[in-house]
Amino acid sequence: MTAQHDIRLFLADVDGALVTKDKVLTEAAKAAVRELDHAGIAFAITSGRPPRGMSMLIEPLALRTAVAGFNGGVLVNPDLSVIESHTLDPAAAKQAVKLILDKGLDAWVYTETEWLIRDKDAPHVARETWTVKFDAKVVASFTDAHLAHAVKIVGISDDLDLVAACEKAAQQTLGEKASAARSQPYYLDVTHLLANKGTVVETLSKLLNIPPAQIATMGDMPNDVLMFRKSGFSIAMGNASDEVKAQASAVTDSNENEGFANAVRKFVLRSTAA
Repeated sequence: MTAQHDIRLFLADVDGALVTKDKVLTEAAKAAVRELDHAGIAFAITSGRPPRGMSMLIEPLALRTAVAGFNGGVLVNPDLSVIESHTLDPAAAKQAVKLILDKGLDAWVYTETEWLIRDKDAPHVARETWTVKFDAKVVASFTDAHLAHAVKIVGISDDLDLVAACEKAAQQTLGEKASAARSQPYYLDVTHLLANKGTVVETLSKLLNIPPAQIATMGDMPNDVLMFRKSGFSIAMGNASDEVKAQASAVTDSNENEGFANAVRKFVLRSTAA
């Protein structure tokens, strides 16, 4: 890891990092993004959420950079026009759904534009609807036609050990065919191999002509570690696991205690001034 000097882009995860547990974008977080802008540092967001599910953040943060939804599965401009999209291989998508259901988790399928579920009363559907601000479409089953357009498949369970075990099984089974990583303790995200947050760093580096060494990243979950490894400086949230914290250059406060805003001031702006 290089020292945190000359940072030109700050890339942050959304849930568990930029927003609070209740999905609130605080005034301090908005002010911190304005301070980055004044210092000439670009700011970008990435999330397991679909791009539509981040649209409510674009205006309050005055975002001008690409927004990386589905862990980089779909990159969009701030007007939500698609820059690039990585659809899962249909056979890998089918295999992922079967594995998730066989392990006893529920499954969701996301296409570029739709969120497909089998039961509107299943765990986390109501919460996710409130978070992303659009409704899922209920289907009897996931057909080949759905899976031909799948950008992300999610395995869901409140048995957190089961989700962790399913993550390992999916990584072993899917191998080089797809990326499988937890975006929340209760969500397992399966995406195209190039749809991971490490690739988001590389893509933004090319789009903005900023070397990865001058990019700082922030997150709280195992799927954020890939972007930690690709960036010059990385910040783990105080609410991250010890496993995630161990892989970051620095640790900030929790997302309930202005961890994002504090990190901007302590690690990014201070280092730039220095």
